[in-house]
Amino acid sequence: MTGHDYNNGGYDKAILAVGSFESHGAHLPLGTDTLISYRLAKKVAERVKGLFVLPPVTVGYSEHYAHFPLTLTLRAETMVGVLIDVLRSVIKHGIRRIFILNGHDGNIAPIDLATRAVKTEFPGVKLVSLDAWWVSAGRLLPRGTFEVWDGLGHGGEGETSLALALFRELVQMEHARGVVPRLPANVDVKWDFAELTDCGATGDPTKATFEKGQLIEKVLLEALVSFFEDMEVRDWDYRSERSAR
Repeated sequence: MTGHDYNNGGYDKAILAVGSFESHGAHLPLGTDTLISYRLAKKVAERVKGLFVLPPVTVGYSEHYAHFPLTLTLRAETMVGVLIDVLRSVIKHGIRRIFILNGHDGNIAPIDLATRAVKTEFPGVKLVSLDAWWVSAGRLLPRGTFEVWDGLGHGGEGETSLALALFRELVQMEHARGVVPRLPANVDVKWDFAELTDCGATGDPTKATFEKGQLIEKVLLEALVSFFEDMEVRDWDYRSERSAR
């Protein structure tokens, strides 16, 4: 996009894809999280008027995956700083409605810290994020869509299926292998990924299919486009009737 294109594009909101660069097992690209979030962001922008697609953040906080090559990681505080700087830059140029589409679990906490800080600095800015598409997809899809572990996993059934739908030319299913971890229920174990798997993937990617990926893509896009449509009708006003501001 040229400067002329941007200046005449009528952009009043932006979407920022945030990903990572790390092993997703032997069958998926190292940039899977970025590829998924960025390609979904572009598909959303095709259906939402005035939505500018920012360049993706391609390296995230991935220290907990560092046992497997080739993992690149930012420090947590660096990740928070990168996000704050990007958001400030966008706001400086007049865009005050920003959506973050995240593709990586390690980015969830940095995104929360960064957006809270920016919201405090710029109270009138609207900041929204989809932190874990894999959780949202599980809620939106019919029960029984997945065969193993509710489709969850790093490079597992759900993520591999979506990769097949979005960039199957980069997926090597002949190398697909994963491990379903023995994690206790009702708590959040702060694991190192090497404690859960010996192959860089969890879940069961061998159960992934292009058709499942299409279903995931469809429900996510419908949910995201519906969000933007609803916000436009309300002029992005989500305040309570008895709010203090």
